Parts: sequence; structure tokens; C-alpha cells
Amino acid sequence: MSVFNILISGVGGQGVLLTSKIIAEAALLAGLDVKQSEVHGMAQRGGSVLSQVRFGEKVFSPIVTEGEADLLIGFEPLETARYLHFLKDDGAVIYNTRTIGTIGVSIGAQQYPADVNEVIKSRVKKVMPFDGTQLAVTAGDKRTLNLVLLGAALSSLPLKEQFILDAIVNTVPKKVLEINQKAFAAGKVQNT
Repeated sequence: MSVFNILISGVGGQGVLLTSKIIAEAALLAGLDVKQSEVHGMAQRGGSVLSQVRFGEKVFSPIVTEGEADLLIGFEPLETARYLHFLKDDGAVIYNTRTIGTIGVSIGAQQYPADVNEVIKSRVKKVMPFDGTQLAVTAGDKRTLNLVLLGAALSSLPLKEQFILDAIVNTVPKKVLEINQKAFAAGKVQNT
């Protein structure tokens, strides 16, 4: 298997880092070499978070370079649009359409771009936008958005579902495991 490159982008507190840990664990369970990197500046204050996961037979660097990503999982539209230039021409984007305003937007100093969804759709051939937050709420907790998005991304990942299910069990705290499994199943429905 050649190296598969994933970017996961969002805002602090959305579960970007947990999602990348689950994917990395699933790749390890599949017997693959894995490298992971993350940038989370002001994540605790609602700032941008980016995680990169690369796996394959042999991976030398944790960094995904521009034009190299096979998959971009976006937790928020603007954070998704920010990293589109990292996608391969045939790369896929799966993203949550629910917006989160920055502090600048919240205080009225900036405006959230009204056309962000159109920009994403115009630049990517394989795109799956949906309101993942609503699916997470329906599953029982909006904090399970990350597992909803992971479920939706399942068909784009070259990993067997069982490895991901096992990685969820190994990674998610036991007290919230059941609701996260339910959210993952709700996200899988997006591919049918």
C-alpha cells in the first residue's frame, strides 16, 4: 500500500485530536506504519486545530505537503476551506456544514464568509457536506461530532471497518464509548 494522507481540521474542543488518534490506532491495528502530527495553537480558546495522519507500508514524515492529501475531514466549513490546497486532484473532502464563528465574528469585527460552502464545492470533485452536528445531537451528544465525521469518512479510508471499531474501543473513554459508537454508526449512514 502506498502512503495514505489525511488532514483533519477544526476548532479547539471539537475532537480533532481524538479522531486522528483513532485513525492512527486503526492503521497500527492493520499492521501499517503510521506518523501523526498536529498543530493546535489556541485550541483551548476555540482556535484552529489541524492534525495530519499518514499511514502505509513505510512512512518517513508526519507532515502532509501541499497537493498530497487523499482525504480532508473538516469539522467546520471555514477550517475546511483553509486547507483545500493540500488535496490531491482526486482527493476527497468530508465536512460538517455547521459554522463556528471566530472571536472576531462574535464581537462583530469580522464577517463569516457567506459563500464558504460554494467555494469548497467549486474546488473539490469529491465532496460530502452535511450537518454532522445535527447527527451528533440526534445520536445523543453534540460532542460526538468527531465520530459522526469518522463514520462518514469510512468509505474513503483504506482501512477495514473492524480496525476502526477496535480503535474506537481502545481510544474512547469507556464511560462515553456507547454514545460514540452510536455516533459513528450515524455517520456511516451518510455513505448509503
